[in-house]
Amino acid sequence: MVQVADGIPITLPDGQTPMDWLDLESIGSVELVRGTAAALYGNAAGGVVDFKSRDAAHAPAAGEARIWDGGGVRRISALASGSVPTRDSVSWLTSFTRTNGNGVRTWSRLDATSVFARTLATVAGTRLELQGTHYDTPRAENTGALTAAELSSDPSLPDSLNITKHSRKAVRQSQVSLSASRGQGGNALNASVFTGTRSLDNPLPFAIVAVQRTVAGASVRGSMRTTRGGWPTRLTAGADAQRQRDDRVNYENCADVAAIVKPTAKCPQPGTERGALRLDQQEQAVGVGVYARAEVEAPHRVFASVALRRDQVAFRVRDRFITATNLDDSGLRTLSAVSPMAAVAWRVAPLWSMYANVSTAFETPTITELTNKDNGAAGLNDSLAPQRTQTLEVGMQGVIADRVRFELATFRATVRDELVPFDVPNAPGRRAYRNAGRTSRSGIESSARASLPFGEAGMAYTWSRFRFDTYVVGSASYAGKPIPGVPTHFAQAWLTARHNGWFSTLEATASSRVSADDAATVFASGFAAWALRAGYASRNASRFTFDPSVGIDNLFDRHYASAVVINATRNRYFEPALRRRVYVALRTGIR
Repeated sequence: MVQVADGIPITLPDGQTPMDWLDLESIGSVELVRGTAAALYGNAAGGVVDFKSRDAAHAPAAGEARIWDGGGVRRISALASGSVPTRDSVSWLTSFTRTNGNGVRTWSRLDATSVFARTLATVAGTRLELQGTHYDTPRAENTGALTAAELSSDPSLPDSLNITKHSRKAVRQSQVSLSASRGQGGNALNASVFTGTRSLDNPLPFAIVAVQRTVAGASVRGSMRTTRGGWPTRLTAGADAQRQRDDRVNYENCADVAAIVKPTAKCPQPGTERGALRLDQQEQAVGVGVYARAEVEAPHRVFASVALRRDQVAFRVRDRFITATNLDDSGLRTLSAVSPMAAVAWRVAPLWSMYANVSTAFETPTITELTNKDNGAAGLNDSLAPQRTQTLEVGMQGVIADRVRFELATFRATVRDELVPFDVPNAPGRRAYRNAGRTSRSGIESSARASLPFGEAGMAYTWSRFRFDTYVVGSASYAGKPIPGVPTHFAQAWLTARHNGWFSTLEATASSRVSADDAATVFASGFAAWALRAGYASRNASRFTFDPSVGIDNLFDRHYASAVVINATRNRYFEPALRRRVYVALRTGIR
């Protein structure tokens, strides 16, 4: 999974979300980029989550510290930043976060540390930015998913096989980047380079997976504004390249083999967790993309844009575990596509606009998805195709009475060769991928946020109709079945009351039921969950901050699945939501 932080791609550890990997204290804004803007980001960029680092303090130095404690887990973080008042502006920001504790479920220990640092300077009119991130999790235990009966009776139960096989993960990942930009407005030039490393040790029930990764990449983008055609036009062109190399080794997992058991070929040293070698290969992915975009300011407050992008990704595997009975599985695959996009927006009023866009997206399988073959063999999955999407979206957004900000959009997407995950039978913990022939995705997304005399209120609602149009697995046809993991209805709402710095917020999240398998024979029930928090927030004019708060998650202690494992084996489809949890938090600092 690839996200974008300040224009720099980052590769997330397997199984991690952006919120797990990024230092939350350093994030200033998060934006979903769609339409022709996604052409700047390439492979799989039907939509891009764009993370922006928060701005440094305008003072020479400022800092804050936070502590969060609840449900057996504690998080402590500290942030410092400042600006140097010189002719060429210089600013800096650094943050540290430490999370550790045992979750409410058995076998859920987590120890994680993240560090973020950023320095910006303007030298002779060129803006330079150097930033680095480091994420270290020496232990993250995998408690596993549950059956329907376990979810109903006791959501704190673990998957017993994960305990006997000591299923867990140790991850260490670092990345550093340097970017430079020159110019402003419609005429600008931007360039960046980045490099990073990652190590993974991941005991799973079927094997112990160890990966050493290195990544590197660079990008350049230039834009200019012209009025030669009569209408103001902005032209943008650029290119980017990325390279990833993994040294992957798999061993037999012998954690449950007692020391007194007679040695076997798979477990030659009983009592030792790491058994015989079963896979040793080097995996490499190299991607190159070029793109161009034109944006036109037409009369009557109409803005139009078109974009074209070409991507090519080459995957190579070199098998290093070759014997008389294990043949050479080395291989090479090259996948490419041209992705056109177009969009138009009309500013109906100063605070109200409408838009429409037609876009295409090209998503290759990741190198991990290509090498996770259902038979456990080395090499590349030659039958797994890239996913290609065509999307039409129409929407509007605006402000009503200077108090209510709203967004409303409807979309229709057609996907060819959608990538579908599934658990491999008789190999617990191993995930593989296959292609669905054709799928369709229709939906409506809406949100509103209102400023009230006593506080704020907001809501968001999504209606989704995601279906398999043509999809055959063996002799079974799943045409017409819902795509698993996506609820038809999903809504969130919140209400905040404020008075003299004190606040109280009530939140609600509701979802309709969701299927967990391609055949739509297993469903996670719908749910409605509530959360409440209250505390004190220092005024912006205050130099010193002391902001305590307390909250309750899952206020009514509902038993429900917050996520599903799609096409799971052993009937373990359900990832339980947290039980009712009380937490306390404190933020203090000096501005």
